[in-house]
Amino acid sequence: MTDALAEQSGSTIASPPAEIDRLLAILGDARQRWRDTPLVERIRLARQCAEGVFAAADEWVAASCQAKGISPSSPAAAEEIAAGPLAVLRYLELLIAALADIDRLGVPRLPAALGAGADGRLRVRLFPARGLYDPVLFPGYHAHTRLLPDVELHDFADRQAARIHQRFASAGTTLVLGAGNVSSIPAVDALMKLFQENRVVLLKLNPVNDYLASIFERAFRPLISAGFLELCHGGGDVGSYAARHGQVGEIHITGSLAAHESIVWGSSVEERQRRKADDRPLLEKPLTSELGNVTPWVIVPGSYSERQLDFQAENVAAMIVNNASFNCIAAKLIVTCTQWPDRQRFLEKVQGALDRTPRRRAYYPGARDRYCRFTGREPDEQLPGTLPWTIVRDIDPDGEPRWIREESFVCVCAETALPAESPADFLDRAVEFVNERVWGTLGIGLMLHPDFRRSAEGRACWQSALDRLRYGVIGVNVWPALAYATMCVPWGGYPDATLRDPQSGLGWVHNTYFLEGVEKSVLEGPLVARPKPLWFPSHRRSQVLARRVLDLYHQPAAWKLCGLAVPALLG
Repeated sequence: MTDALAEQSGSTIASPPAEIDRLLAILGDARQRWRDTPLVERIRLARQCAEGVFAAADEWVAASCQAKGISPSSPAAAEEIAAGPLAVLRYLELLIAALADIDRLGVPRLPAALGAGADGRLRVRLFPARGLYDPVLFPGYHAHTRLLPDVELHDFADRQAARIHQRFASAGTTLVLGAGNVSSIPAVDALMKLFQENRVVLLKLNPVNDYLASIFERAFRPLISAGFLELCHGGGDVGSYAARHGQVGEIHITGSLAAHESIVWGSSVEERQRRKADDRPLLEKPLTSELGNVTPWVIVPGSYSERQLDFQAENVAAMIVNNASFNCIAAKLIVTCTQWPDRQRFLEKVQGALDRTPRRRAYYPGARDRYCRFTGREPDEQLPGTLPWTIVRDIDPDGEPRWIREESFVCVCAETALPAESPADFLDRAVEFVNERVWGTLGIGLMLHPDFRRSAEGRACWQSALDRLRYGVIGVNVWPALAYATMCVPWGGYPDATLRDPQSGLGWVHNTYFLEGVEKSVLEGPLVARPKPLWFPSHRRSQVLARRVLDLYHQPAAWKLCGLAVPALLG
């Protein structure tokens, strides 16, 4: 998502080494106290944090909007509600329920009974989650997680309970290097390490969103006052000093591959090459990470209706424009079939949806330079400080590698086409293409007609595709970022990464059901959803709806659902 260590510098409040020493000493003194804190007390602290998040929500959203050049009264402000305090509050509510279950039962209760696929592998239905009215808020959406082959039904609960007990019995300090783009990321990463990994946390905010510091200090005051969470500030020098500090036992980063390489293997290309050749990493501490993705959107050809094409075109546009496209899960590569008759018409519909969406301030450092490098042209100066939503069509899949091997992290999306004799042939080729050629393993989206899945050939091909895709989340007719927002679906890269080749990262975040042995998750939605999804840029009542969902998560009550109906239906 961002380069949390090496890319950014110039924080307004850089923490000097002596301050890092002091904060880590406080955390060191608190490690054993946190380990010995009973679950009922942890639940109380989590509830206090939930109250703090809700109380800080207005200031939180206002600060984020100001920093990103968003009018607080515009529909775009809904993004800062949904991807900020709302996401954190949802995480805390799910976490509290899970901790209460662990206290009483030893493990969290799952939303549905364990099942198995045709291959005998365990599958866990996670979304809709228990509580929080998901079937009403997300009608037609569901997700399951596939577990690794060595996880078996007879030992699933014991294995899960043993891991929870093992982690809760240990103690340590984790450095969290926070993302600069989405405000919920550093908050949830820190809370996850505290409450699920049993580590006290030093959170280094990214200079891009260091304005959140005072807000986080108020929202999470119960944890900070007890010495379980501390915040520090600065760029790469501060992160490097903290990462190598003797008091830090583990590190978590949401950032770029360059940041990971700098931490683990060294700051220069020469040093990294030398250390990799000698198998001698610079940092020998446990590290978890989420490192971005060239997110593909694969369109399986079919006889889609005009309504389906219109809806999915806006779905793709939403993936591009959200947060001005400064997302690790923004659509970056549309993969179509050369023989699909509706290919160009669909791309025109996507471009039309983009043209109807106002430009955003390109607030993330380096955006203009990346735009010029990826498009090969200067942006127009129609609106200074903004960049145009751009689709570069018909790139050669065997040509310039930057489109498929680098994450642009700017509002540019490429399109390429693969030849195929049938939808099944296309899907088979597309799976091989994204697995072998496209960088990243975090998430992928597929647009798929239900008629294809109902046919005998299509059904077999589809199951083969799900088995073969090497991504942490597979979104079917839905932006895979929704899996992030659920806070219950494990979020991270496919689990074949290594320190040498981390791809989209190591380990999982969120995972509020404390699952062990996760391989991938599949999130599915309808080809056309009603009411219009909150994250669509054309939603006319998105800000009102987001604030009411925030209130619902703060104090869940069935009667509040009535207040959601009007803004949802008028969107």
